[in-house]
Amino acid sequence: MATTTHGSYTGSSQIHSFDGLLFDFDGTIIDSTDAIVKHWQELGKELGVDPEAILATSHGRRSIDTLALYDKTKANWKYVSAIEGALPRKYGKDATELPGARDLLNQLVEANAPWAVVTSGTRALVTGWLEVLKLGHPKHLVVAEDVEQGKPDPQCYQLGRSKLSEDVGFPSDSTNMLVVEDAPSGIKAGKAAGFKVLALETTHTIQQLKDAGADWIVKDLRSVQFKSWSQRGKVEIEVRDTLQS
Repeated sequence: MATTTHGSYTGSSQIHSFDGLLFDFDGTIIDSTDAIVKHWQELGKELGVDPEAILATSHGRRSIDTLALYDKTKANWKYVSAIEGALPRKYGKDATELPGARDLLNQLVEANAPWAVVTSGTRALVTGWLEVLKLGHPKHLVVAEDVEQGKPDPQCYQLGRSKLSEDVGFPSDSTNMLVVEDAPSGIKAGKAAGFKVLALETTHTIQQLKDAGADWIVKDLRSVQFKSWSQRGKVEIEVRDTLQS
């Protein structure tokens, strides 16, 4: 994943408390770039479309929305779930966890802390990658099929908050949520929901992350450490090495 670096990651350690944590998936927890490229190259040939044209706009966007641009007959959940569900099985060796992700997810699972994955991928795709990479499973998922509008619409992150609120009991209108994202569309969705956004410089340039409105920027999840959570309390995390312009 190519990036452009401006500034230095020298920000001092900060402790923050939130009602819940909402993670994007691809580009945040895993890197499936090589697998996605192969997937769209194969599909592009089937569609008669230059795969590079698809790849230029597909990151952070639901496949159903991408397909609608080229072949509306394929822009349905049955088809999308089938092709995305097959992706981890076909290209499982072409994806990897991003630095810091496994340890952080394991800590959250062990503590039973309120967190969710909010992704533009289908349920079949996300669960497939979690199984292939043997990563900690979130109790709550918000996937492409769950919302009418994909990112940058805030609906997905608002739904993520609702799921955690129902489970844990914090106020359903809480804006004390942290979104963890890598893509400008997802950052914009989190900010439109009224939440704080921590951006990772894993897939986009620092300037793109800044322009999208990120509150903090770090290299990856090695800069995030889970500290504590108790029932009806707050999720406390430590954020280190934030970008200093």
